[in-house]
Amino acid sequence: MLGGEDFGRLFDAFERTAFRLETLAEYDVEEEWAEIARFLAGEDMGPGWDDNPWVRSMTDKGKSVSRVHVLRSPLTAYLRYELAAYPGNIRAGESVGIIDLAEQAVAGLPDHDFWLFDDRDVYRMHYTPAGAFVGGELLPADRLTEYRGYRTLALAHAVPFASYWERHN
Repeated sequence: MLGGEDFGRLFDAFERTAFRLETLAEYDVEEEWAEIARFLAGEDMGPGWDDNPWVRSMTDKGKSVSRVHVLRSPLTAYLRYELAAYPGNIRAGESVGIIDLAEQAVAGLPDHDFWLFDDRDVYRMHYTPAGAFVGGELLPADRLTEYRGYRTLALAHAVPFASYWERHN
């Protein structure tokens, strides 16, 4: 299982596409604690908020980054923060879709996060019950078809972030 910087290197190494399925209502990311506190206090979020530099570091190289976030309304404080940050990700070139399980039932999706890189490497993400990242587990190649199917299903049911945001704000 890859964690920390080792997992982070995957974002430099992929060549064409990175897709993420997100499923948690809370993520416990120490690097985000101060930013979340500023967001919840209604403070200025700074220049990186409007154009995510991490996403930009990939899309400026011609790489495609996309995600579908599976969530359920009403949103947790963490999800309000994360969704408020998505416009900066989108301006930086990421494609973001939302599946709100309070609005539609989607059978067949996994109950866990994963990243699919270049359509050939899939990492199942592991978290503590509080949402702290434990590591990414590289799944064997014989699971690729299954996870490609999850991506196809998620993309087919996701609404574009802008449409979701307009309806809920």
